[in-house]
Amino acid sequence: MTRERRSALTPTELGQRGEDLAAFFLEGQGLVVLSRNWRCPEGELDIVATDARGRLVVCEVKTRSGTAFGKPAEAVNHLKATRIRRVTHRWRAAHSIPYCDTRFDIISILWPGHGPARLEHLRGAF
Repeated sequence: MTRERRSALTPTELGQRGEDLAAFFLEGQGLVVLSRNWRCPEGELDIVATDARGRLVVCEVKTRSGTAFGKPAEAVNHLKATRIRRVTHRWRAAHSIPYCDTRFDIISILWPGHGPARLEHLRGAF
């Protein structure tokens, strides 16, 4: 009897699966996802949601299959956080939302090809 081997995912496919898992996780926590992969010329927001208090929650999702290049959340440096904040202003303007309370989170997913995903939700990460 032979076992069929699961083909390796491309980084894009792994990232998409990570974002799907993150959205499912957030909805399970009671958040309402408003946008996914929203783009403008300045960048992209992975997930924009709102919590029970009406606060805007912007989540950057980082998914990795291993830690050879560090933990997934370590990829969100000061420059990346600054860009996410700027793109969030563009998202609010595009949706005619004036200033509102906003939290910036990171969802870090370590998902090795041979095992289950490990998700860590860093609330108010930057």
